[in-house]
Amino acid sequence: MRVVLSIRLATTSPTNSVLIVIAMEAEAKPFVEHLDLLKDDNFFPSHVPFHAFSGTHNGSRVTVVTNGKDHIYETGVDNCGTVPAAVVSFLALEKLKDVPSLVLINAGTCGGFQRKGAAIGDVFLTTGVANHDRRIPIPDFIPYGVGKLDTKVSVLNMAAALGFKTGVCTTGNSLDKTEEDDKHMLANDASVKDMEAAAIAWSCALHQVPYLGLKVVTDIVDGNFATQDEFLENLHTASQSLQKALPNVLEYIVGKQHHEL
Repeated sequence: MRVVLSIRLATTSPTNSVLIVIAMEAEAKPFVEHLDLLKDDNFFPSHVPFHAFSGTHNGSRVTVVTNGKDHIYETGVDNCGTVPAAVVSFLALEKLKDVPSLVLINAGTCGGFQRKGAAIGDVFLTTGVANHDRRIPIPDFIPYGVGKLDTKVSVLNMAAALGFKTGVCTTGNSLDKTEEDDKHMLANDASVKDMEAAAIAWSCALHQVPYLGLKVVTDIVDGNFATQDEFLENLHTASQSLQKALPNVLEYIVGKQHHEL
């Protein structure tokens, strides 16, 4: 079973506000600096670690939110995975719930599958999301655990116009994978793999806000190299690719109604 995200009625108006959710600071920094976005210290409650940056681009309101750094375990690393992704996106969508014609873009790095034609540096627009490590082997819970979601906004025309690839993004809370994960990622027909998309799309479904996934490949999931090594080696280059790809996506979607994308 695959669920289609419902879209709020305001989609009859042109898109003029974009919320961009990016997990890691290194992924977000080039784009934030490129658009001269300003830090908004009043966007989130003071006790959460998340950060927000806002500004305008071609007449459209742009808000970028990131997961911030870990303070609970005092490691100083970026918060990552589905829990902070769901919370940061939910809080941001609540903050912007009265903004008409809002679109959320989940931008970041990902693993890619060479069996689906992915290569290091490729940019993907995601056609749907699913979980590969939320396994609940009780019949009524199985579809919920997998959590497949298709967005009602088609990305095929945008991908063709911008020269990007498309495919399903599969989400899990581990950077590496197990053989069991492999089975479920194959069942999800995944082209790319990340640690946030399904959780963010779920928050979008609750708020009836269109979800778009923009992912740049840093490592090959079904390749011959250790995921962590490829990820670290290619993170900077992928972040620069995001800085180039995101403005192009903004240019494409701003001013269009959701059905025109």
